Amino acid sequence: MTDKVASTTVSPEAALELLSPSEVNQLVNQTDANLFHIFRRCALAVLNTGNNNDNTSEILEEFADFDIRFIRQARGIKLQLSNSPATAFVDGKMIRGIREQLFSVLRDVVYITSEIRDSNRFDLTTTAGITDAVFHILRNANAVRKGDANPLVVCWGGHSISREEYDFTKEVGYELGLRDMNIITGCGPGAMKGPMKGAAIGHAKQHVPNRRYVGITEPGIIAAESPNPIVNELIILPDIEKRLEAFVRMSHSVIVFPGGAGTAEEILYILGVLLHPSNEGIPFPLIFAASQDAAPYFDTINQFIAETLGQQAQLKYKIVIGDAAEVAKAARAGAEEVLLYRRTSKDAFYFNWKLNIPNEMQMPFEPTHESMSQLDLHKNQPSHILAANLRKAFSGIVAGNVKEQGITLIREHGPFEIKGDTEIMNSLDKILRTFVIQKRMKIGESEYQPCYRVVT
Repeated sequence: MTDKVASTTVSPEAALELLSPSEVNQLVNQTDANLFHIFRRCALAVLNTGNNNDNTSEILEEFADFDIRFIRQARGIKLQLSNSPATAFVDGKMIRGIREQLFSVLRDVVYITSEIRDSNRFDLTTTAGITDAVFHILRNANAVRKGDANPLVVCWGGHSISREEYDFTKEVGYELGLRDMNIITGCGPGAMKGPMKGAAIGHAKQHVPNRRYVGITEPGIIAAESPNPIVNELIILPDIEKRLEAFVRMSHSVIVFPGGAGTAEEILYILGVLLHPSNEGIPFPLIFAASQDAAPYFDTINQFIAETLGQQAQLKYKIVIGDAAEVAKAARAGAEEVLLYRRTSKDAFYFNWKLNIPNEMQMPFEPTHESMSQLDLHKNQPSHILAANLRKAFSGIVAGNVKEQGITLIREHGPFEIKGDTEIMNSLDKILRTFVIQKRMKIGESEYQPCYRVVT
C-alpha cells in the first residue's frame, strides 16, 4: 500500500503569489470543473515525482482519494491537500522543489484557462494566433528572457531506457554544462532526466549562474511522466502540439536520444517543420546521439526516415555515436550559428519567430479509432505533410500506451487501426516491432500489449 500524507496546507512560493479575485473565486468555488480536473491531475503528477509507473489510469486509481481544497487568503490562495504521496515530503514538510512545481502548475493552468482558452485575445484557429498564445504562456512563466546569452538545448528521448543509455545522456549533459549550455526536456525520467543531472555537475564546475533545467509538459502526459527532481522551471502547455512548438521556438539546438513512440513523434514533428519549403536556409541544429551499444537504434530510425520521407529528410540531422563531447561540441557550434543568423536577420535569440510552423501541424490532434484509421499515410503528398501525418500516428500510440483517455478507448474498443501505403505500413510495422522488442514502449512491462494494429 502506498504511503500517503493525510492532510497538509501549502502557500505559494516564487511561482504564484497573486491571483485576481475572479481567479480566486473560480478556484475556491470550483465553478470550472475542467479547470479543477486539469489542475488535480497535474498536481498529483508533481507530488508523485519518482514513481516508475507510466500508466496514467493506474496512477489516478491508486490516488483516487487524493483531494485539493483552495483556501482564500489576503494575497491570493493556499492549498489544502489530502492523501498526497508521502514521497513529496521530508520530516513532515513538502520538499521545496516540489512545492515550487506545484504552484508552477497552478500558474499555468489558471493562465491558460483565463487568458488563453476563455478570452478573445488569441485566435487559436490561425498560425499567428497559436504561436502568439505559445509565446504568452512562456512569457507568463518567465521562460523567455531577453539578454540571456547561454543557449538552450532541447534533449528528447525515451522515459523507458536502459541504464547504459541513461548514463550516456548524463555524459552528454555534463559536456553541455561545461560549455555553458542550459537544458530543456520533457521533464520526466530516463533521457529527460539524464542530461539535466549531468549538466548540473558541468554547471557547478564552471560556476555557471542562472542554471536552467526547463521541463515542458502538457496535462495529458504529465501523470505518466512526472517531473524529475532536477527541473527548476516547470511549464505546462495546453496540448501536445503547443508543447512541441514551445520546444522548437525556445531551442537553439536539439539533441535526440533513443526512445520509443514518443521520441519518434518528436523526430517526425521537427522533420515536418524543417522540410517545409519556407524554412529552407534557417539554421536548426538537429543531432541524433546514442551510446555505442545503442547505435542500432538510430540505424532503425534512419532507415525508417529514408523509406518514408526520403533522402532530403536525412540531410536535416547529424548522427553521433558514442562520443558525448562531440555531441556537445556540435550542439554548441550549431547554437552559435543560430545566434549569428538571428542577429543578422534581427530575430529574437530567446524565441524563434521566423521558423514557419504550418497550421496543420499546430491544430490539436485527438486520437480516436476514427481519426487514427483516417490518417493520410500515402506518398502522393509533400514530405513535410507526410511527416506531420506520421507524427499523428505515433501520437495516437503514445495516447493508447500512457494517456488516460487513450487507455480507456483501447480498453473499450480494442487497438487503433493504422492504414496507408503498403511500403509505409511495412516500415511503420518494422520500427514499432523494434520498439517492442527493445522494451521501449512502456516502463517495466514484461509483455507489451499493443494499442495499435498496422494494416499492411
